[in-house]
Amino acid sequence: MDDTEVPQAAIGDVPVEFDEAVVLLDVREDDEWQRGHAPGAQHIPMGDVPARLAEIDTQAQLFVVCHVGGRSQRVAQYLARNGYDPINVTGGMLAWAGAGRPVVTDRGDAGTV
Repeated sequence: MDDTEVPQAAIGDVPVEFDEAVVLLDVREDDEWQRGHAPGAQHIPMGDVPARLAEIDTQAQLFVVCHVGGRSQRVAQYLARNGYDPINVTGGMLAWAGAGRPVVTDRGDAGTV
């Protein structure tokens, strides 16, 4: 069991917009991402994170999200052990959508979680 401590953020403490300085890393699978994701999020499926670490900015404020918060917690622990300072999004994309935040598809249409 990994007991690496990772900060948790309630959805109200997570920014709504993302840029070079603030990253929302979505670690859900491709089919979940395609159904709907937060605008501006970066997508790297959980299993691909170790091979794609170089794509994640070490300087950015990093929020990690999945569907409800379990996979993102594991990824955040992995990232924390590898020099990152991640914050796990409590409740995941369910909480994001439940808070009335935008969910889009790659085409920019309204998405679902």
